[in-house]
Amino acid sequence: MRIDVDRGRCIGAGMCALTAPEVFDQSEDDGLVVVLDAAPAPEHEAAVRRAATLCPSGAITL
Repeated sequence: MRIDVDRGRCIGAGMCALTAPEVFDQSEDDGLVVVLDAAPAPEHEAAVRRAATLCPSGAITL
């Protein structure tokens, strides 16, 4: 799995960081998504897929 994010589309809702905190965080500067691990381990894939689905702006693609 490879994660790409469009920070231009991100609205800082934080659903990704809440759903998959091992993989996503939010910037302290602007609150936008930060990818901690662009190629997460298989055990995080379900949470990453859920985070992408929950993202209200569609900023996360897999």
